[in-house]
Amino acid sequence: MTTITITKTSSDKYKSIECKGHAGFADYGNDIVCAAVSVLTINLINSIDNFTEDEISVVQDEDKGLIRLSFKDEPSNDSDLLLRSFELGVDSIFQQYGKKFLNIKFRRE
Repeated sequence: MTTITITKTSSDKYKSIECKGHAGFADYGNDIVCAAVSVLTINLINSIDNFTEDEISVVQDEDKGLIRLSFKDEPSNDSDLLLRSFELGVDSIFQQYGKKFLNIKFRRE
């Protein structure tokens, strides 16, 4: 199962996104749930890096199926829009494939 943890501040600003684990929908290389989450996550990181001035930190470990995006400061309006789009995308995957393969958690810090 892939767990996506979206962390926001007490003022509802994004702080970090973490995706961990492999969905287990199909064998490695054929897992469309894992591939969809990966594409959305990597596209989010690349978009923030290319289209905004926000400073981000990215940690990844392919063996553990881990990728974590953290913001140094409060995200800009552009990053906020990209993050909301990411959230919409992963929620759509969750709605289609359900609790068996994907878990989305929200945290406040």
